[in-house]
Amino acid sequence: MAVQNDTGRRGVSRRLALLGAIAAAAGAGIWWQRRQPPDHDRPRLTAAEAFAQAQAGEITLVDIRTPQEWRASGVPVGSHQIDMRRKDFIAALQAAAGPGRAAPVALICARGVRSARLTLALAQAGYSNVMDVPEGMLGSGAGPGWIAGNLPVARWEG
Repeated sequence: MAVQNDTGRRGVSRRLALLGAIAAAAGAGIWWQRRQPPDHDRPRLTAAEAFAQAQAGEITLVDIRTPQEWRASGVPVGSHQIDMRRKDFIAALQAAAGPGRAAPVALICARGVRSARLTLALAQAGYSNVMDVPEGMLGSGAGPGWIAGNLPVARWEG
């Protein structure tokens, strides 16, 4: 009888472990999906194109990462730093790019996930000239990124 109880417990333990592994795999799948940039039909710029256009005054380049990220890797020269989590993000964007929703704005983040999501959100909010820099600062499947592309980086002094 005691042997059967041990076997029964081991069976329950194995089933719980299997369920835990399945749940962990599902969670990893959800995490991986959230880490992928959403597909969109908005214009995209390489990091080099974004730098050249920002320097020429053709676009307002906005780094939407967090202050912690700005401190860690620096910021793109010629960019405006506006943390996308700010409650007054739109007001800060309008202060940088102008009050109209047709001003050309390019968004950059670390690897292109957040910039793609915010590009879509701003387009849905009526911004007609928002562009994504999908390489980001650190590089992605879209390209090497700002830093590996040897584009100028400034120290963030916030």
